[in-house]
Amino acid sequence: MKQVVQNYKSGELAVLDVPVPGCKPGGVLVRSAYSLISTGTELMKVSEAGMSMVGKARSRPDQVAKVVQSVAANGVPATYRKVMGKLDSYTPLGYSLCGVVEQVGAGIEDVAVGDLVACAGNEHALHAELNWVPKNLYAPVPDGLAPRHAAFGTVGSIALQGVRQGESQLGDVALVIGLGLIGQLVVQLLAASGVRVVGADPDPARCTLAERLGAAACGDPASAAVETAVAELTGGHGADQVYLAAGGGSNQPVELAAKLSRDRGRVVDIGKCSLNLPWNAYYEKELDVRFSRSYGPGRYDPEYELQGRDYPIGYVRWTERRNLACFLDLVARGRVDVEPLVSHTADFDDAVETYQRLKDGDLKAVAVLFRYPGHAGEAEAPAVAVPAVPVRASAPSRSVQSPVRLAFVGAGNYATSMLLPHLAQRDGVALSAVVTTTALSAANAKRKFGFAEATTDLDAVLGDKSIDAVFVVTRHSSHAELTRKALLAGKAVFVEKPLALTEDDLAGVLAAVEESGNDRIQVGFNRRFAPLLREARRRFGARSGPASLRYLVNAGRLEHGSWYLRQGTEGSRFAGEGGHFIDTASWLLGADPVSVYAVATSGNQDLQAVLRYPDGSTATISYVTSGPASLPKETLDLVADGKALRLDDFVRASVYGRKRWVSSRLPKARDKGQNAELAAFVKAVRTGGPMPVPLESLVATTAATLAVQAGLAAGTPVTLARTP
Repeated sequence: MKQVVQNYKSGELAVLDVPVPGCKPGGVLVRSAYSLISTGTELMKVSEAGMSMVGKARSRPDQVAKVVQSVAANGVPATYRKVMGKLDSYTPLGYSLCGVVEQVGAGIEDVAVGDLVACAGNEHALHAELNWVPKNLYAPVPDGLAPRHAAFGTVGSIALQGVRQGESQLGDVALVIGLGLIGQLVVQLLAASGVRVVGADPDPARCTLAERLGAAACGDPASAAVETAVAELTGGHGADQVYLAAGGGSNQPVELAAKLSRDRGRVVDIGKCSLNLPWNAYYEKELDVRFSRSYGPGRYDPEYELQGRDYPIGYVRWTERRNLACFLDLVARGRVDVEPLVSHTADFDDAVETYQRLKDGDLKAVAVLFRYPGHAGEAEAPAVAVPAVPVRASAPSRSVQSPVRLAFVGAGNYATSMLLPHLAQRDGVALSAVVTTTALSAANAKRKFGFAEATTDLDAVLGDKSIDAVFVVTRHSSHAELTRKALLAGKAVFVEKPLALTEDDLAGVLAAVEESGNDRIQVGFNRRFAPLLREARRRFGARSGPASLRYLVNAGRLEHGSWYLRQGTEGSRFAGEGGHFIDTASWLLGADPVSVYAVATSGNQDLQAVLRYPDGSTATISYVTSGPASLPKETLDLVADGKALRLDDFVRASVYGRKRWVSSRLPKARDKGQNAELAAFVKAVRTGGPMPVPLESLVATTAATLAVQAGLAAGTPVTLARTP
């Protein structure tokens, strides 16, 4: 089997072929599915290995003290041989994984071959294809929890034990210093237990992530923002607990902890940072300093860890194993979300390269997973194809003097309330025909908006060469087929979202583009045309670093009997209108997404979709139907490069940076961009110029919307695979 190892003397990292460990009594042999790189602890070890001997000695004074004792007892030559022999040996890496039980040792009755387990321990949950794990260092994975998420079990237990040491209570205010992997988990655990959290980290991206995952406020510890936030939340009294989740040699964390703690507050050390306590500050407040020992009670006790002797629950409620099981349960029930922490997933064979990229800073990550080949714990992550747009012919230009003649297929509520009122008043537009399946609805549309003709004969309208463009405003299930027919008839097409409900439908539309040479399509993604949002984007300006975008959509409940609820034929609600929000996010971020991860509440009433972009940006779309009617329907926040953009339901926008801009007055009505979108479409048809949104973008947004549904079904992230 293969295992990741390091030579501490030379710093060499390697993936070695080593013997398969035996399955001893009291434990199980586990084939790894995913293992987690601790970007704090493990990278510190990797970095130390690359130091000179003097550097190693400075970084590990505890080991130097042992060497001095050995010299006194055994002499210099013997000690030298012992130390060099130990340094010049391969040591393992890793301590948190999820895998499948391959063999069960004697005395084990709680799991069977084929079961999925999360494993802990720097001697038993290694970055290796197979590990022997004793009973008290594994826990069964709850049904429905993805193996990649269960691989966080050990680091989650470390964070959980730290929170337990803080003894937080409902309504407390806590400060978390250091927002790396452990710090992010501590933030979520505290927020889930009713604690208001302030985070401190010099990395603005980590601060943004922590706020998205539940922190009330975050900021650079060197700025006044953290102190201000703690003061506001506590009425000036100070934090009830401070959790030190930072690393390094700086004494700033313990000094900041003393400054921002309340009188008789608790300071919990979880990470490995300098602890040169300023005596006066800690004495005057009588601060309670506590240490959190790794995964919990049982750690470093060989009788517990290796011999399987449990502590009675009446005396020790939370042991290593019980902490591990508790954290897995929290993730499975959605109380903790680890997916946003995954910055990168690498194949196990690429382990050396991945460590080197992390060490060199080429890969900036909160958490990195190794994915093992051939494991049976999880199906391969699904992918949704993003078809390449075929080579097209250019559309001929029209004379600007002649009106653009339009036909509408469908005349329902959206068409008659949001589209036709704008078009009926627009110069240079002629409403030529309206097609519906019932005669009366066509007659009503003709009377209200002045169509020249009302009919139920679609083929006749598509065959009319005087008609320049067709609007498809029917039920979702018919969009792709009607768009395909209109393209083949040589018409420009404006199709309301969605363009397609399945990958096959999307492929059919693109096949019509290739067959006809006609690429004149616009999908009704109107938000990117909203004047208020466009002005806010202009004020925000260009960015250089990755961005974090959050979009809350309070969709509300539908009336009983609405055709939107017919998921069997019309797709889910999000499939129908989710493209609006994905398109808006992609337009603001200037790229198309490369992967999607989606989770939903029971019954799929509310869902969250996390989209990742090529430059490392993320967009989280929360689509909820359980919110109150009084809550605004759409709110959006975009944060990058020390700047922020906020949109409040298309009635107010703000940009925060070196200067603050707020939209000067509330508009008379919410303008979500329909009028500007229609103007751009009509202009493109009249002039023969490019369509308002490139077809490649429309296809990518449609594929991403489909990927949300695929991800919900699979319970795993979905890759958006570009096809040649």
